[in-house]
Amino acid sequence: MYALYAFMRHTDDLGDNPDPVAKRAEDIQQWREALDDALRGEVDSERFPILPAMADTVARFSIPPEHLHAVIDGVEQDLRRRRYELYEDLEEYCRLVASAVGLACIHIWGFRGKEAIPAAVKCGLAMQMTNILRDLAEDARAERVYLPLMEIAGCGYSVEEIKDGTVNEAFERLMRMQIERARRFYDEGLELLDLLEPDGRRIFGMMMDTYRQLLEEIAREPGAVFTRRVRLSRWTKYRIAWRWLVWPRQ
Repeated sequence: MYALYAFMRHTDDLGDNPDPVAKRAEDIQQWREALDDALRGEVDSERFPILPAMADTVARFSIPPEHLHAVIDGVEQDLRRRRYELYEDLEEYCRLVASAVGLACIHIWGFRGKEAIPAAVKCGLAMQMTNILRDLAEDARAERVYLPLMEIAGCGYSVEEIKDGTVNEAFERLMRMQIERARRFYDEGLELLDLLEPDGRRIFGMMMDTYRQLLEEIAREPGAVFTRRVRLSRWTKYRIAWRWLVWPRQ
């Protein structure tokens, strides 16, 4: 998991740094090629010190490399696309940058049955939608608006109002729509719990519970996404950790 996290963190950083877009695109392509080399056993450990551990992890846990490439695809997509007209377009992006991560994780945790695959996809969608709502203001400052433009307009809201941090009835309608969608994904993804090996249930449960609680914090005060970074209290984090360490099957 440390190796996988390091790989994902570095991939994300390649796409989200101050370098010119052309330079970031070049670095991402080199990273993609280096990953392929590492998976063939040709690891440049001095230039890419993360990759030996990642290649070993892929081999030991039989992680399909397409999940790693999907994440790279998603980060690369961020360089050229900052708006999504329809929800279906946004979901495709979320599957790349989030669901693919979950699909890699369950190979490490251990799972039973093909039903785990769609459940892991739904979990990724739920978590990424939570991230999008929490980071609404930060993304808008970077000229990124992930919420579907058709839904924004359909609620009587606008991209300019997102940038201005406007909280009104239209904003509340838009947020309720997105929150309810994310809740459905959490509910549908929860069946993954019974399909994971025991050790995997603990980390999965902690992650899902943490992100769901973040979503509920946003639901209690949607306008807070414009004024502060929505976080969980230390006590809530301790409670989530304790609950899943003691009762991982429930």
